[in-house]
Amino acid sequence: MATVYRETTAPGLDDVVRCLWEEAGGAPKRIVPDCCVDLVECGGEVFVAGPDTAPWTWEAGERARGVRFAPGRAGDVLGLGADELRDQRVPLGDLWGKEGELLAEQVLSGAASLTDVVTRRRAGRADREVSELIARLDGGAPRVSAALEPFTTGERQLRRRFTLAVGYGPATYLRVSRFQRAIGLAGSAPDLASLAFSAGYADQAHLSRDCREFSGLKAREFFRARK
Repeated sequence: MATVYRETTAPGLDDVVRCLWEEAGGAPKRIVPDCCVDLVECGGEVFVAGPDTAPWTWEAGERARGVRFAPGRAGDVLGLGADELRDQRVPLGDLWGKEGELLAEQVLSGAASLTDVVTRRRAGRADREVSELIARLDGGAPRVSAALEPFTTGERQLRRRFTLAVGYGPATYLRVSRFQRAIGLAGSAPDLASLAFSAGYADQAHLSRDCREFSGLKAREFFRARK
């Protein structure tokens, strides 16, 4: 049975939320890094899924829904650096104590939604320079050094703020963003060499190395399933 997955927008929250999503269960699904942090309800639990650097498998039959934060914005709601959540799954009660336990109970009982939680906790504004650096890396910058050129802020300070907001440094973000770009282009690329060029990789071998790290599969196997 195929997995049923869909995404929708989050009206009024588009400054901090990339999308809302629902997973209706079915076949196991391989989840690969996407530079994002998610607030998830699944299996009688509400938890935060931190930014991933490696793949993991969504088990067959698990139904879930979630809020996917825009890169760099999760901390404005969660109240801590995204780097503390890297490759972690943290129950809301462990994150916020009694308040988190109460909010999780409300979500699970239907008295509140995940978007209610985000609305109640949202605070602060986006770091303008971090947002600009994210946009430059997403826009196809070939190297982090090229993306950093326009900034007058010290590079070390900006890298530190970026890691705090996103969960990992600009170099890892660039690699994950480029891999996600390749995933988006996979359906229209005639072969892996063309896909690598279109996504901004140096060559097919470069794409293959990142694919193995981020998906756990050979590039030919991983992208064949995306056709």
